[in-house]
Amino acid sequence: MKVLLLKDVKGLGKAGEIKEVKDGYGQNFLIGNKLALHATNEVVKRHEANVRKQKAEDAAELERLKELEKILAKTELKIKRKLGANGSLFGAVTKDEIAHEFKTQHNLDIDKKTIEIKNAIKTTGTFDITIKLGHGIHAPFTLEIIGE
Repeated sequence: MKVLLLKDVKGLGKAGEIKEVKDGYGQNFLIGNKLALHATNEVVKRHEANVRKQKAEDAAELERLKELEKILAKTELKIKRKLGANGSLFGAVTKDEIAHEFKTQHNLDIDKKTIEIKNAIKTTGTFDITIKLGHGIHAPFTLEIIGE
């Protein structure tokens, strides 16, 4: 019996592969546990169509992320904070604040979890910050902290 694997099966193969297995193993274990489907022509064609659709969506997402990376590379974000007596900030600038400022200043929705800050920002000045966009794309931008 031929089956199309829906999930990785240890010792058999990876998801998306078509494998020849014994009838009982295929019917009772693989299909019974929803790890595979019987590999009929219709199932294989539907799977191939889904794979093509997913590749097209991934390519479009990658293109969108590259455009966002170009926009972020040109972006300079400015945050005004109150200074203490010695010229340092009250507390550090957080990822939450950076994401909020992106929304207010540039109307960009950036998830605070994707922002990478190497060292805590506790002084005024210019800092290089990176945002992980996904698919291995890291977008750098400039953050300027201005004291009031």
